Amino acid sequence: MEDDIWTVRRILEWIEGYLAQHGDESPRVSAQWLVSEALGVSRMQLFLDGERPLSEDERATLRDWTRRRGQGEPLQYITGESAFRHITVKVRPGVLIPRPETEVLVSEALALLPAAERPQDSLDREVLQQLVDLGEIESRDLPEATREQDLLVADICTGSGCIACSIAYEHPRTHVIATDISPVAVELACENASALSLDGRIDVVECDLGDGIDPALMGAFDLVVSNPPYIPTDVLATMPLEVTDNEPSLALDGGEDGLDIFRRLLTWCGAALKPGGGFAFELHETCLDAAAAQAEAAGFANVRIIRDLADRPRVLTARLNCRE
Repeated sequence: MEDDIWTVRRILEWIEGYLAQHGDESPRVSAQWLVSEALGVSRMQLFLDGERPLSEDERATLRDWTRRRGQGEPLQYITGESAFRHITVKVRPGVLIPRPETEVLVSEALALLPAAERPQDSLDREVLQQLVDLGEIESRDLPEATREQDLLVADICTGSGCIACSIAYEHPRTHVIATDISPVAVELACENASALSLDGRIDVVECDLGDGIDPALMGAFDLVVSNPPYIPTDVLATMPLEVTDNEPSLALDGGEDGLDIFRRLLTWCGAALKPGGGFAFELHETCLDAAAAQAEAAGFANVRIIRDLADRPRVLTARLNCRE
């Protein structure tokens, strides 16, 4: 790479060829990803700026990134971030990389909550609150909708915090308590919440599942959402080395049938959710039927299996029966 002038087009061709020789399954996509991230432009812009020369700093960055990608390191760890729904989150080794199918989990989780307010609803609430502050009306006389409290959400096994941040970002009435047993994940989730100015509405707790959540909140949650370790141990052994060699097994291995953590979560949800509250869990495609049966046996209602973007069973949702 030390010849004359290295343009965008030339570096793309070189990286693609290098990665193809080193076993990358999609060398062209990887090359475009790395160059667009290094230059801070869209992939479309790469083709418009094909003759643009690279600076020495850009070339040095791409030499390092290409070497790391050639060794099998995930693209997201190399660039340090990952797009997820409407946000971008930081990622780093030791924490699971957000997957596209998890965006489906967030959609289904949000569907279990009352719809977010429209801007006009928010304005009406402000006007009514001003009348209360001025003494024109009593707070007890406010319409019930204007006295609604925050919706309490638990994101268990939060990892990067992508789920917690997405829910808080997309639904302004939510307050999310996110937990993870990994100190690295907890630190990263805090960083992502802060970077998105959501740290006032997301509390991150280092603990095993929900063990560190204030007992006083049990029975008060509107939603429990989780992308727990769910890959059956024998399936994990067949997964690509890019995943098993780089991402934490703690966030992947779900035990012999993939449901070790799910069973614990199901019990916890029975105590944590308010009547009518719901849960949404991402699980392995081979485990959904068994998980649904266990949820029904535990007394949950409206048990549903949702398919992911590849039309595979992926998400389980249900509600806690309203008590008499």
